[in-house]
Amino acid sequence: MSDGQATSRRAFLKGTAAAAAGAAAAGAAKAAEGPDPLITEVQEWAQITGDGVDATPYGLPIEYEGDVIRRNVEWLTADTISSINFTPIHALDGTITPQGCAFERHHSGAIALRKEDYRLMINGLVDQPLVFTYEDLERFPRENHVYFCECAANTGMEWAGAQLNGAQFTHGMIHNMEYTGVPLRTLLAEAGVQTEGKWVFVEGADASSNGRSIPIDKALDDVLVAFKANGEALRKEHGYPVRLVVPGWEGNMWVKWLRRVEVMDGPVESREETSKYTDTLEDGTSRKWTWVMDAKSVITSPSPQSPITHGPGPLVITGLAWSGNGAITRVDVSTDGGMNWTQARLGAPGQKMALSRFYLEIDWDGSEMLLQSRAIDESGYVQPTKAQLREVRGLNSIYHNNCIQTWWVRETGEAENVEVS
Repeated sequence: MSDGQATSRRAFLKGTAAAAAGAAAAGAAKAAEGPDPLITEVQEWAQITGDGVDATPYGLPIEYEGDVIRRNVEWLTADTISSINFTPIHALDGTITPQGCAFERHHSGAIALRKEDYRLMINGLVDQPLVFTYEDLERFPRENHVYFCECAANTGMEWAGAQLNGAQFTHGMIHNMEYTGVPLRTLLAEAGVQTEGKWVFVEGADASSNGRSIPIDKALDDVLVAFKANGEALRKEHGYPVRLVVPGWEGNMWVKWLRRVEVMDGPVESREETSKYTDTLEDGTSRKWTWVMDAKSVITSPSPQSPITHGPGPLVITGLAWSGNGAITRVDVSTDGGMNWTQARLGAPGQKMALSRFYLEIDWDGSEMLLQSRAIDESGYVQPTKAQLREVRGLNSIYHNNCIQTWWVRETGEAENVEVS
C-alpha cells in the first residue's frame, strides 16, 4: 500500500470521513433522463420463444451467473486431491448454500461410492455390533436441520497480516445447508452403548479414512448421519451417499463417506489429530481438541469481490455471522474501523449452529469506509479483534481465526483487505 493510501486511511480514522448511519432506501431509483430503449422498444428476448422444460433436466444457473463458482488457490497445496476450494460467499445472499457452491475439502480426493455398495458398521464397546446398508438407514425416523460447516483453517492465512483479497478466499471455507438424516444416537441405541464407552472413533471409506475421535456426549447429542442436503442426495464431493454432521464443530470432524463408528473407552491419538489440528499459542505451548468454532462474521458486500458499482446514495451492507456455541443474537457493523458501531438487522432470528444473514442500510456519501462486523452469540461471546487474538495465540497459529475482518472501501467503491490498529 502506498504512503498516500496509508495517510488517507490515517486521516479517515481521525474522523475526517464517515458514512451516514441512517437507512435511506428512498431515492435509490433515478428519475428518467429520456427514453430508455430497454423500456420503450421490444427486445429480442420478447420476440422469440425460450427453452422448453426439457432443455436442462437437472437445472443449472443461467449463463449470466457463470462467475458464481467455487475457486481454489493454486499455491495452497501440492495437489488438488488433498486441497480445498472456497464458497463464493460474496455472490450469495440469504443463508442456504447451494450444494454446487459449497466448499470442498479432500484428504485423498472425492470418491464415487454407490448406494448399493454402502455399509456402515457400529462396533466396539456395544452390546451388539451392527452393519447398516443405505436402505437400512432410510427406514429409521429422520430429522432435518440447518447447520454450518466451517473448516478449522478458514481465515487461517490471515494470522500474520492481510493476505487474500476477497471474502471468498478469507472466509469461504464455510457452507450452510439443510441436512436430512438419522441421529447418531439412534443408531448407537440399536447397538447398545456399554457404560465403558466414553468416545466414538469415526472413519470414512476413502483412502485417507480421515479418522476422528468424538466424545460420547457429543455423539449422543446432535450428531447426524446425513444422506441428503438441501433436499437432494449429497453431492459426491460432500460425501455421497452418507456423511457425518457434527454441528458447531470444526469441519474436519464431519467425516465423509462414513463407514465405521467404533465406541471406545478413550480417544484414538492419530498422528493427524495430534500434530495437524492443534493451536500453537504465543507462549509456545499448543492446545488440541479445540473443536468448537467460536462466533465469527464477515461483511460479504461491499467487499473486494463485490465492490460498490454505483455512486453515493442508498447502500445495503450485508454479511454472514455464525457460532458453534449456539445462535447469533446480534451483529454490529462499523464503517470507521471499529471506532463506532451500529447494530445491524438480522434477516431472521438466529438458529443454533447455523449461519445468520445481517443487513445494515445506510446512505453512503461517497467517502472512504473501513467496514467491520462483530458477532455476538447467545452465550454472550463477542467476536474478538485480531489484536486480541494475537495476544493469546501469537502469529504461529493456522486454525480457529475468528477475528474481526476489515475491508477498506475507497471513494471509487472498490474494496481491499486491510488491517487497522
